[in-house]
Amino acid sequence: MSTRYLIKGGRIIDPKNSRDEVADLLVIDGRIVDTLEEKKDVVEVDAGGCWIVPGLIDMHVHLREPGEEYKEDILSGTRAAAAGGFAGVACMPNTRPVNDNRAVTVMILEQAAEASARVYPVAAISKGSLGQSLAEFGELREAGAVAVSDDGLPVRDSQLMRRALEYASDFGLAVISHSEEPSLSNGSMNEGVVSTRLGLRGIPAAAESIMVYREIALAEYTGKPVHIAHVSTAMSTDLIRSAKKRGVRVSAETTPHYFTLTEEAVEDYNTNAKMNPPLRTEQDRLAIRQGLADGTFDAIATDHAPHSILEKEVEFDMAANGIIGLETALPLTLALVRDGVITERQLVELMSVNPANILGLKAGSLTTGAEADITIINPDLQFHFLKDQVVSKSKNSPFLGWKLQGRAVLTMVGGRVTHNLLV
Repeated sequence: MSTRYLIKGGRIIDPKNSRDEVADLLVIDGRIVDTLEEKKDVVEVDAGGCWIVPGLIDMHVHLREPGEEYKEDILSGTRAAAAGGFAGVACMPNTRPVNDNRAVTVMILEQAAEASARVYPVAAISKGSLGQSLAEFGELREAGAVAVSDDGLPVRDSQLMRRALEYASDFGLAVISHSEEPSLSNGSMNEGVVSTRLGLRGIPAAAESIMVYREIALAEYTGKPVHIAHVSTAMSTDLIRSAKKRGVRVSAETTPHYFTLTEEAVEDYNTNAKMNPPLRTEQDRLAIRQGLADGTFDAIATDHAPHSILEKEVEFDMAANGIIGLETALPLTLALVRDGVITERQLVELMSVNPANILGLKAGSLTTGAEADITIINPDLQFHFLKDQVVSKSKNSPFLGWKLQGRAVLTMVGGRVTHNLLV
C-alpha cells in the first residue's frame, strides 16, 4: 500500500492557515509535506472540482460498544463515519458498562486501533452516570479520554455539576452537558399543536433552556468552560448568544436534524423522527440556522444514535430516542452553504476546526508536518440515501429516500485512505 499521495487540483479550505485556494496537497508517510523529492510510487488523486479540507470531526456519536454491538460497534460506526467524511469521532460514555473507568476507556481505544476513523473517548461525569459522585477524571484522562459527559442523562445535582467544571479543568477535559430538566421531560415529542393533534405527551422547549441557563450560570460563576450538546430551541440559542457576549466560557453544538426538520416529521407516528431533545417548531429551526450564521454555535455534530428495528418498530411512546447521522451530516450542512446561511469556511470551522479546539485535539488543519487527516468533498455530487446503501449497522434515519447533494469522496486518516469514491 502506497504511503505517498499527490492530491491534485482541489480547492484547499484550511481556516487555521488562512488558505482558500486551488492547489495540490502532498502526503508522505502519513504526514502533510511541502515538496516531493521524487515521483516514484506516488499515487495521484484527482481532486478537480472538489474541496480538500481538514478531516471532519464529529464530537458527539454513540458507537454502542461495549454492550449493544447489535446496534453498532466501533468498527461499523467508524466505517459509517469515514463514509460521511469524518476522520475522527468522539464517542459518548452511555455504553454498557458506562465508560466511567480506565478499563472501559482503554478497551474502546484498543478496539479502535484498526478503525476507519480516529476514536476519541468521552468518559462519564459521574460514576455510572448516576449523578451521585464524580468519576475519577485524572485516571480517565490518563487512559485517553478527551472529555466528560453524562450524555443521555442530565447532571441533576447543581453542586456536582459545579465540581465537575472545576475538577475537569485541572485535567484539560472538556465538560459536555446534556441539558435537560427531567421533571419537564416526561414526553415523546415537542409539546405543542402537533403533539396535541397526535395525542402524544409533549416535552416543552423550557425543559432544555432551563438547564442551559443553569450550565451558563455555573460556568459564569466558576470561570470554567462548559459545552452544551445538541441544542434544539430558539430559547437556548438566545441564552448562549447572550452569555457569549458577556464573556462566559460557553460553547455549543447543534445537529443537522434540528436545522433541517421540524416536529412535522413526526406525523404518521414516524419513530425514525423520534429523538431527545425532540424536533421542534419552524421558529426553532430558523433560530438554529441563525445561530449557525452568527457564530452562536461552535460545532455541528450528529448525535449519531443507532437503534435496531427492535427499538424503533414499536409504538411511538415506547420507541427509543435517536437517529443515525454520520452519513447525512455533510450533505445536510452543505445545503446551508447553498442557501447562504454559512460559508464554505464556516462549514470547515463547524465540522473540523472548532470541534478539535473544544476537545483539545491536534487536528483540524492542513499544516505542513501535521498528520494527514483529510476529507475531500464533492459539493455537487448528488445521491439518494437508500436503506440498502447505509453503512451503519442500524438504519433509523428520517432522511431515508431523500435525494441529497454533496458528499465526501475520500477520507484519509493519518495518510491511510479509509473511504474512497474516486477510484
